[in-house]
Amino acid sequence: MKLIRFGEIGRERPGVLIGEDHRIDLSSAFTDWNREFFQESGLESLRSLNLAGFPQIAANERWAACVARPGKVLCIGLNYSDHAAESGMPLPNEPIVFQKAANTVVGPYDHILIPRNSVKTDWEVELGIVIGKDARYLESIDEAKEYIAGYCIAHDVSEREFQLERGGQWTKGKSCDNFNPLGPFLLTEDEIQNVHDLKMSLSVNGVEKQNGNSSFMVFNCYYLVHYLSQFMTLEAGDLICTGTPPGVGLGMKPPEYLKSGDIVELSIEGLGRQRQVCKNA
Repeated sequence: MKLIRFGEIGRERPGVLIGEDHRIDLSSAFTDWNREFFQESGLESLRSLNLAGFPQIAANERWAACVARPGKVLCIGLNYSDHAAESGMPLPNEPIVFQKAANTVVGPYDHILIPRNSVKTDWEVELGIVIGKDARYLESIDEAKEYIAGYCIAHDVSEREFQLERGGQWTKGKSCDNFNPLGPFLLTEDEIQNVHDLKMSLSVNGVEKQNGNSSFMVFNCYYLVHYLSQFMTLEAGDLICTGTPPGVGLGMKPPEYLKSGDIVELSIEGLGRQRQVCKNA
């Protein structure tokens, strides 16, 4: 299934997407696509639901993030072999893990807000994993698949000066307002044929910048869920951003960065498209 959320900021409601544009309002049956929903086997209840009779969502309703604000947003750095080569850095022996503030998660068509004093706001198309049930000390990589609710597009917007030149702490370069557009929908794990062979692309003002494939991941989705569970409890509804393919602005010669008025469009095969307009905060 394709889980979506809709409505004005702070009053989002849950729904599902049928086909390409038929959005169904399920707020009378479920509170939200949140930690409680996933942890309490809400997906099973959703699959058994007869969708006939539920109202259609108006076309002009805002597309919200496809899941409610997660408890944690965990990100993986240098997780594409071709991106590591672009950055001139060796492949990591273990996943490079950092966190992004949970309030960065916004809708797939919401504005990218260029932070005050920013001169190096960058783009990163990423595959997002949403955790389906609490995972702690998983025993095997194969087991990890059972703990994944689904996948979605995550835009890991980054301010490179804040990230790399202002104390060397990545979190503050990754956690500015609106720095993680998510969606448009969460595709449940059972409906994706091969998550490790998905085409990914991102363009700025109609010019393609990133063109990659999830097959170039250094550590695949199942490995990451298993690995992270050895260090912390992954809670239902948590988000993992799994890294980006080459073509980020930082890697351009000379580097290129976003400015107010720029239009960013991104897509992942089978997971839809996003579009954001950049605006000064």
